[in-house]
Amino acid sequence: MKRKLQVFISSTYSDLQEERQAAVSAILKAGHIPAGMELFTSGDQSQMTIIKNWIDESDVYMLILGGRYGSVEKTSGISYTELEYDYAHEQGKPAFAVVITEQALEQKIRSKGTVFGEKENPKELALFRQKVLTNMSSFFDDYKDIKLCVHESLADFSSKRELKGWVSADEVVDTLPLFEEIKKLSEENKALKEQVAKNEARSPAAAKQENNIEKFTELKNILKEIEIKIPATLAKGNETPISLLQLFYGGRDALINGVTNAATSSPSESFFYHNICPKLQVHGLVINEEVPGTRYRRSYVSAAGNAFLAQMEREIHLTKKKDENKTKDKEPATPKTKINATTKKTITRRSAK
Repeated sequence: MKRKLQVFISSTYSDLQEERQAAVSAILKAGHIPAGMELFTSGDQSQMTIIKNWIDESDVYMLILGGRYGSVEKTSGISYTELEYDYAHEQGKPAFAVVITEQALEQKIRSKGTVFGEKENPKELALFRQKVLTNMSSFFDDYKDIKLCVHESLADFSSKRELKGWVSADEVVDTLPLFEEIKKLSEENKALKEQVAKNEARSPAAAKQENNIEKFTELKNILKEIEIKIPATLAKGNETPISLLQLFYGGRDALINGVTNAATSSPSESFFYHNICPKLQVHGLVINEEVPGTRYRRSYVSAAGNAFLAQMEREIHLTKKKDENKTKDKEPATPKTKINATTKKTITRRSAK
């Protein structure tokens, strides 16, 4: 499933417009989404609040550091660019930086003017530059270096499954039919209990059957209350919450055949193996074992899990049967022909002859 990463571009603005454009172009060419202050609209929120919100909503943070320290935030005395950089790292946001070389900066100042160098806060810029170079960063002399760094960094980040990104709605599996089907199960449980009580005598076998149903109902309710968040890469739109019960029943075919942690596993198979199977294994519904002759493991539905799924199938079948009977009951009855007294006498006389 193809996903697009949103990349927040941080830098001083007036002195690095061409460098920012090179980064935007490279991000778009790589199939991802650029975001930066030049794209924002003004509003009631403070500038730093807006910046933090955009960094939070982005998947990757990118810094372009030139020869200027930038506008300083009055309260902290730190430039907005450095505040953005610090905030992204505090949030654990995947980040990379491109830093202009001394030679390229000197050439830029000679050709375009001293406005491209820092006059007011040179010490702060030097300390900030030193901080940036201790983390993931690359130097650039021209636009080609920036574009190359963007392509290499985003190619690396794209392979990380924990990054959500944006996914086209056309590529997302629609779980609505499954949700509607599972929604009926709570009503069917009561009907199933009543049916068992009517059809079976009170015997040890009947008691055992009732006990099994009670255990099934209890476990079903437990699985229903456990919420799993499906990442945007596997669900329509943004991160989607869904119950463990829905995922177990909806993914029963894959789980019965077994899912592995092999390197070649699909994103959905890997998600089931790492996020779903361990929770089902706690209740004895799934078994995890080594696959002989390989370096990976396999999780699959246990005998208890198959019995649980079979009981769910029976409940769903009973519900459909019940709905069909209700539909038949609503169909209009065939009208009966009324025979008046005169017609009845005529028929009687003819019969006598």
